[in-house]
Amino acid sequence: MSGLRSFVARRLLLGVAQTAAVVLLVFALTEALPGDAAVALAGDQPDPARIAVIRETLRLDRPAHERLADWVAGLAHGDFGTSLTSGRPVGGYLADGFGPTLLLAGLTLVLLVPLGFGLGVLAARHAGRPVDRLVSSVTLAVYAVPEFALGVLLVSVVSLRLGWLPPTAVGYGTDLLAHPAALVLPVLVLLSRPVCSLTRLVRAGMIDALAAPYAVHARRYGVSGARVRYAHALPNALAPAVQQLARTVDWLLCGVIVVEALFVIPGLGTVLLDAVAERDVPVVQGLAVVFGVLTVVLNLGADLIAHRVAPRAGVAA
Repeated sequence: MSGLRSFVARRLLLGVAQTAAVVLLVFALTEALPGDAAVALAGDQPDPARIAVIRETLRLDRPAHERLADWVAGLAHGDFGTSLTSGRPVGGYLADGFGPTLLLAGLTLVLLVPLGFGLGVLAARHAGRPVDRLVSSVTLAVYAVPEFALGVLLVSVVSLRLGWLPPTAVGYGTDLLAHPAALVLPVLVLLSRPVCSLTRLVRAGMIDALAAPYAVHARRYGVSGARVRYAHALPNALAPAVQQLARTVDWLLCGVIVVEALFVIPGLGTVLLDAVAERDVPVVQGLAVVFGVLTVVLNLGADLIAHRVAPRAGVAA
């Protein structure tokens, strides 16, 4: 128990340090962006005097360390700041875009876990045989296709040529559950690469576990094949798969930006792209911090679960 508490304490301290690093890095990177909201608001032919007035009005002329201190103080109280272009609280943007993004990521994960583990176990059970070769070949081929290219291909064939599904979510608003057909292609694109990597990882872990001495001895003593696979081999293949699942969620936070832009879904990815185009630094910073903190929390949770499933692997990590 003391070892578990020590492990949890170390991971929590590491998570706090990573979160602080994310906040500082986000501020530094947004400071390095060319131009600012004053330039964007000044129009196509900006007048330097007008830019200076706008910058002073928006308080962009203050030193960076003062703006950083105010921003961090606001974050500590749950205040992400105010949009420079609309005057709206950044939290409002987060609330509007969070629903569609969470829906896309949630549906992807709900389908990813049974598909990835199921296909991985299936391939491991038939290692070296036609089923294994088919699963391995298909997952490798699909993984090699970039998400954007796969999305364009699906829209061209399934939507435009066959007319089976809508090509975008335009006109559906944020209530995408009321229009499930608009979710099919985006979820397929988001699911394509993660399910391939998880399948191959589970397959490799299961093959190694089934060849381990404890599994061999269990079969010699008459333990059924299903019990060896699911009660003994599968738990030992879970630790790297759980960590891969956390990395997949990290990837979803980035992949959803591409998918939302491609299928015109009004989620956090679309909000981020619009904010970057308008040089709306507080919105960009708020979204970047949310994505970064989610990444830290998810990896922390994955480490704790992996330590619980396979303590030696967790300690080594």
